[in-house]
Amino acid sequence: MSAQVGLRVKDRLKRSWKNSPSSLRIGATILTAHLLLALLGPWLAPYQPSRMGAGIALSGASFAHPFGLDQLGRDVLSRTLHGAWLVLTISLCGTFLGFATGGFIGLISGLVGGKIDAVVNRVMEALISIPVLFMALLVVTMVSQEMAGSILLIIAVIGAVFAPRVGRIARAASIEISARDYIVASRLRGDGASRVALREILPNASGTLLVEFALRAGSAPILVASLGFLGFGIRPPTPEWGLIISENRNLLFITPATVLGPGFLLASLVVGFNLITDGFARVVGLQAAKKD
Repeated sequence: MSAQVGLRVKDRLKRSWKNSPSSLRIGATILTAHLLLALLGPWLAPYQPSRMGAGIALSGASFAHPFGLDQLGRDVLSRTLHGAWLVLTISLCGTFLGFATGGFIGLISGLVGGKIDAVVNRVMEALISIPVLFMALLVVTMVSQEMAGSILLIIAVIGAVFAPRVGRIARAASIEISARDYIVASRLRGDGASRVALREILPNASGTLLVEFALRAGSAPILVASLGFLGFGIRPPTPEWGLIISENRNLLFITPATVLGPGFLLASLVVGFNLITDGFARVVGLQAAKKD
């Protein structure tokens, strides 16, 4: 019996995979490759990320050093492989934090309405009007020097930047769903706002929020790399991709691989998330059309 159930689930997954948009399949494949790279990178790297003198400094791409060597003779491929898990961890954790805070506030605000919703909406609009990178830099510069450059700080910065943007989407979905009869009935039964938001509204808004999550997760690596490039990210010599690109930017015309290598991986990660976003959007659109 269990074997038959397993076969049915397997067949259903195969059909879902084949019937899913091509952008979703391609994006999932790219993201899977990056997840494997993050997990296996430290073992695949031929050198330790901070090892100096791995070869002749400023050497270009070669079979032994595909991404070349930087000014200190460090193997850039090894640094890039060791930094893969860091980029993914910070990006996903920061996005989750932004969704947990902004999503909850947005759902509650849209459900409660009234003056509370008006105040929350104005605050979110004011925060959204601030450019993403400028807001991130503002938050970073407000913390103490002891926390500067820590992984937890960068995660918190991403969460703070994404929270109002996610909150706006969650609030709009909550307002639309709150008008439905079963939500009104739930409120009349005396269910609290948190209970209604999490048990009734959230499942019905999951499609929209899933698309938003993929979109924000795709922009998170760029934000992490931008902070590292500008010197406000992870402290050196930690091998973070934006920091690696920043360290070697002056070598672009001397040893291009030291910049183009990590830059290509960063771009492919963002493209993968964007393709997944497009695929999710198409799936959600098709489901909405079927309901109508």
